[in-house]
Amino acid sequence: MNPDTNNQSLELDQNKNLTTAQTIALKNGFNNWKDVSQINFTFNVGRNGQSAGGRQWTWKPKTNDVTMTSITDTVSFNRNTLDSISMKHDAAFINDKFWLLAPFNLVWDSGTKISEKENQIAPRSKDTLNMLTLTYSDEGGYTPGDAYDFYFGNDYIVKEWVFRKGNSPDASMTTTWEDYENFNGINIAKMHKADDGFEIYFTNVKVIK
Repeated sequence: MNPDTNNQSLELDQNKNLTTAQTIALKNGFNNWKDVSQINFTFNVGRNGQSAGGRQWTWKPKTNDVTMTSITDTVSFNRNTLDSISMKHDAAFINDKFWLLAPFNLVWDSGTKISEKENQIAPRSKDTLNMLTLTYSDEGGYTPGDAYDFYFGNDYIVKEWVFRKGNSPDASMTTTWEDYENFNGINIAKMHKADDGFEIYFTNVKVIK
């Protein structure tokens, strides 16, 4: 996964004409993010409800202090002062945090290209949904050039997405976005189901203002 966050204190004016990307972000509580002082979450991977392990994160977005706890290690670092050692942990953080808050990255991230199509057949549900494609620049980030197809309904809530590594025409991974829960004003999809029972999901989520 490629993305990083910029302009984390940005707030959208809901009285102005908003882009589709901005509306998706707002529907997930984007304007409440400026008040968040800390967010805790555990990023889990598993299959058919059986966990294969996870990473527990504590992130203070106002200072960019991050702590990661895994089965084998606990590491703390500040994203403003990364070195060669902390960068590998930061790459994992960027991946996990993107799965958690991808609707916000539609607004946060610069150097991206956004395109839209209406009435597309979603790859998993086969429902007719709208599609927004987010494509990252070929330069910068941990994995440049990746693309993401967000499928969403008329409520602007993401139902599923396709990750295409290096903007390949073929899907690298397709998952659902489901089991949404509101955490102190931030709307988060806790479950992402892929093929063959593979799952990415979040536990121990806590948003502190």
